[in-house]
Amino acid sequence: MILCSASLSEMDGIGNTMQKKAAELERMAEVLVTGEQLRLRLHEDKLIKDRRHHLRTYPNCFVAKEIIDWLIEHKETSDRDTAIKIMQKLLDQSILHHVCDEHKEFKDMKLFYRFRKDDGTFPLDCEAKVFMRGQRIYEKLMNTENTLLQTREEEGVTYERTLVALEFIDWLLQEGEMPTRQEAEHLGRRLLEHGIIQHVSNKHHFVDGGLLYQFRMNFRRRRRLIELLNERCRSIPENHDSPFCLRKQGSEGGNTSFLSVSPTKEIKVVSAVRRSSMSSSCGSNGYYSSSPTLSSSPPVLCNPKSVLKRQVSPEELQAPGGLYIKKTFTIVGDAVGWGFVVRGSKPCYIQAVDPGGPAAAVGMKVCQFLVAVNGMNVLNLDYRTVSNLILTGPSTVFMEVMEEAEY
Repeated sequence: MILCSASLSEMDGIGNTMQKKAAELERMAEVLVTGEQLRLRLHEDKLIKDRRHHLRTYPNCFVAKEIIDWLIEHKETSDRDTAIKIMQKLLDQSILHHVCDEHKEFKDMKLFYRFRKDDGTFPLDCEAKVFMRGQRIYEKLMNTENTLLQTREEEGVTYERTLVALEFIDWLLQEGEMPTRQEAEHLGRRLLEHGIIQHVSNKHHFVDGGLLYQFRMNFRRRRRLIELLNERCRSIPENHDSPFCLRKQGSEGGNTSFLSVSPTKEIKVVSAVRRSSMSSSCGSNGYYSSSPTLSSSPPVLCNPKSVLKRQVSPEELQAPGGLYIKKTFTIVGDAVGWGFVVRGSKPCYIQAVDPGGPAAAVGMKVCQFLVAVNGMNVLNLDYRTVSNLILTGPSTVFMEVMEEAEY
């Protein structure tokens, strides 16, 4: 048993190291994707174009001052200083540069800057190539009619929008993405290591066979530029409640309010922010969720006490003939969120459910324990990781829970 425990500890250490590496790669990917989304928006708004200065033409460039104006006009930021910091982040990450490389700082002036992707100077290192390839493959699959992405079962569990590894490899070869099966399998492994795809229950690496995989990274999620300024913007902070627990209710006079369910089933109406909130802080009188971008938004009082009578282990939940039964939910989020609170660790549980929200509509209840989110087993994860999976995933969430059986 001692040897087994040591082995498990070593495996946990390796797993933690891989998770940290994947988190670093994911942060880098977010900068790349956010920069690319901005580039396409600026092209669409005709802010990127050929410009002349001192009898010289500079192709595909933009004026720094105009971009600052545009960011404020489109409510990406409320002030010029923050807008400069956002653009400086992209400049520091080699997403864009001054057209003559004379300025290493982004200045709020009539200076010409250009996205490196528009002039072919983007530094395509190995990591960037993987993400760009992953994004292209993702868009190909989303934009074409095919039977690759389907609802399938593995080990008795149903997963949505899955890829069979061998069929995915066949498709990569047919599309000319890779020349051989061996190279296609290697690409699949790289996509998994970079957090772009994952095995449905997170138990296997990518192999050419019948195992099921899903896209973990949603390239189409609209990134807010303000996220660039927070290295941990996609992580859930140290707090007992997840920030997607609140939903907007009908309001009068322009006031925004949300519903939150307390452990006593009492419904409290509190001022709140919208689903875009990605940060939280703890107050002395309870737990709060607040917006990192809307400083004028008041804090939100959530549920400070756990609804659980006792904590349950993953082993107890999964024990054959035990006290718990499995249920599955498909929750379609709206413009605000999904209407529930996640709390706890190994396993997480449902702390609160908005009676008028999407989660309640499909039968979610407090005290249910989370087993899987979008096909990924989460029994041994904490609420921050689970919340991150939901917040950064698609608006439709597929969840498996365990609840105590009623006899």
